Formats: sequence, C-alpha cells, structure tokens
Amino acid sequence: MTAGYTPPQKPFNWKHILLHLVLILGSLVMLLPFFWMLSTSLKEPREIFTYPPTWIPNTFAWHNYQDALTAMPFDRFYFNSLFVATSVTIIQVLTSSLAAFAFARLRFKGRDTIFLIYLAALMIPFPVLLIPNFIITVNLDWYNTYWALIIPPAFSAFSTFLMRQHFRSLPMDLDEAARMDGASTFRIWWSIIMPMSKTAIAAVSIFVFLGTWNDFLWPLVVTNSEEMRTIPVGLNSFQGQYSVRWNLLMAAAVVAMLPVLIVYAFAQKWFIQGIAMTGMNGR
Repeated sequence: MTAGYTPPQKPFNWKHILLHLVLILGSLVMLLPFFWMLSTSLKEPREIFTYPPTWIPNTFAWHNYQDALTAMPFDRFYFNSLFVATSVTIIQVLTSSLAAFAFARLRFKGRDTIFLIYLAALMIPFPVLLIPNFIITVNLDWYNTYWALIIPPAFSAFSTFLMRQHFRSLPMDLDEAARMDGASTFRIWWSIIMPMSKTAIAAVSIFVFLGTWNDFLWPLVVTNSEEMRTIPVGLNSFQGQYSVRWNLLMAAAVVAMLPVLIVYAFAQKWFIQGIAMTGMNGR
C-alpha cells in the first residue's frame, strides 16, 4: 500500500440507517410477547397485573416451573407431542416426495390439471375440513388414538408443492440415464432424486415438525383422555372456568417451546431456504 494512501469514504447513507432502525424497532415489538411470557413465568400471581407493569420480577418465583411440571403429567404430554410430530414428519416427507416426484418427473395425461386441483386444496380453510375429518376418524374407530393424531395430518398439498418445486430444478437427464441403466421409477425416486434433495427434505421436515408440535385444534377434537393429550392441549389445563393460572401457564409454555427454539436455532438455514423454495421455478 502506498504511504499516505487514504481509502475513499463511503457516503453517509441515511436510508440504510433508517432501514436498520425500523427493523430493530420491529424486532423489539415482536419480542415483547416473549419477554412478557418469560417475565410472567417468574412472578408471583399478585405481581402479574400490577400497574405500572414490571418486566423484572421483584422476587424470582423459580418454584413456578416445578409447580407447573408437577401440576399435570408433563412427561406424557411431551412424549405424545414428540412421537406425533416425529411420525407425522417422516410420513409426510415420504408421501409428499412421492406425489411431488409424480408431478415433477413423470409424464402422464392431465398431470398439470391434476396438480392445479391438488393445489386448490390449499385454499380450503381447515375449519371446513374439521367435521368431515372428525366423522371419518370416528367411523374408522380411531378416536382418542395415535392413529387419529398421526394419519390425517400426514398428507399435505403444501409440502408436495415445496418438494415439486425442488424436483423440477434437477436435470431430467438423470432420469433418462438411470432408465437406460435399467432403473425402475421407484429406484430413480429413492436412489437418485431423494439423495439430491436433502435441502428440500430438511426444509419440509422443519415446517412439518414445527406445525405439528404447535397444533392445538385437531388434537383437542380427536382426544378426550389425559393420556393422549399433546402439549398445546395440556397447557389448556391451566385455564379454569373463572380464572387462569398465568404464572404456571407461562412457565409451562416456556418449557414447551424449548424444542421449537432448539430446532430453529440449529436449522434456521434450512428454514429460510424452505421459504425461498416457495418462490423458485414458478412453472
């Protein structure tokens, strides 16, 4: 470097600073409910709704966590949520990838029309499907069983759409070369396409696991015993007819969201790529 050289100064960009200030302010607003939940989980009941509100408790009521975990069979709720979310994720990845493979890699009459009809299912709100699904579940004698919690959510048009978008980005020459070597359609899907789609599989898995873990309405409708409840339904136990035990509810909610935070912390790259996948290859 030449002695006395002064690098050029970048012009002061007010738009850049203003954008960051808006993003920081928006982040703080989004985090306020989380801070309130964390603060409430460590307060005594008399301090929760004091005015002016306090964010840091006068005395940290750590016993709220012990009381919350012993007030209900939290280990059973945890096991149910983990088992159901993992099972739904595995099955949905398999079913969605098979459907996406057919829509993206196979040629048959009416393929695009069938796919459009398939996508139309995304426009049907879940409450409309709730009663028909419930009647089918009862007729199959699945009520209050793991079958009811796992099988109906194991098929998703949204996951199929994500997987199809990724499958269409892979060269078709791979399929043709594999067929010339004698590979079957199932072998192409399992041995060629799936190993090359780890990013899409990871993204779909994260979406499905988080969605199933947080699902409240369907497990509430198809279960009626404490042994089959998942965490979101179990948390509702702290809400009585005339009062809500806010400190215990918030303590249990903090414990319940730990797996979600861990999954997001380690897999946020796939989460962002999954969102980006929804807009690529709009064919």
